[in-house]
Amino acid sequence: MPKVSVIMSIYNCKNYKALEKSIESIIDQTYSDWEFIIYNDGSEDDGKTSEYLKKLGKRDSRIQIIDCPNNHGLAYAKNEMIKVARGDYITAQDDDDVSHPMRLAREVDFLNRHPEYAFVGTVAKVFDNSGTWGHYGLKEKPTKNTFLWNSPFLHPSVMFRHEVLDQVNGYRVAKDTMRAEDYDLFFRLYAKGYKGYNIQEDLYEYRIENNPNKKYRPMSDRIQEAKVRYKGFKSFGMLTKGIPYIIKPILIGLIPQKIFYIIRKNRY
Repeated sequence: MPKVSVIMSIYNCKNYKALEKSIESIIDQTYSDWEFIIYNDGSEDDGKTSEYLKKLGKRDSRIQIIDCPNNHGLAYAKNEMIKVARGDYITAQDDDDVSHPMRLAREVDFLNRHPEYAFVGTVAKVFDNSGTWGHYGLKEKPTKNTFLWNSPFLHPSVMFRHEVLDQVNGYRVAKDTMRAEDYDLFFRLYAKGYKGYNIQEDLYEYRIENNPNKKYRPMSDRIQEAKVRYKGFKSFGMLTKGIPYIIKPILIGLIPQKIFYIIRKNRY
């Protein structure tokens, strides 16, 4: 039985080279006791994504490809992968990101040595097609107050204890978690008394495009995130304190894109 299950969900892959590099970064890990479950979430691209995955799946016998005929969304896909995952630890990998060769080794070692933590993530380099352009910094030991401004964890960098995900029934499949299933999960974990830690090493490379002429999140997604924040702060008993932060994603969506571009540059 593998110690670690790596899960990845893909829908209509648009960049084969990025996908290939992402998968190779798991194959090239110094830690080798893993399985890699890749879920094709009902891609509608005339079989292109399916063919990509069949080709890449042949590179390592530890890779398992699951083809779903219909698209159900990220939270549903992750729950389906968790159901078949055999590892004591579960971690994700986004299909256009890259893991440092020591990422799994560092995270497994941390969880082995720190039973008081339910999960562990890392800080990361931020990159796009032009190369590295920023740093994704996070607090080492997040508290409930750390949730106010943003999610205190970089979700695809996080490794969870399998039994902890089972305790909270995995990801919540709902309209308001379509673009915030990770934030919602961390809220629910902390509400139950679990806690996480962020290793202060760049063990992940996180793709963020920062184009001054392009909006990346429609207002509908921002409204859904506000709903997740409302439920999360309510579960923390922090609703009054959290009100300004509940409406934060909506207010940010009203900022002109060129100004938001500058803010984002300074954030990372």
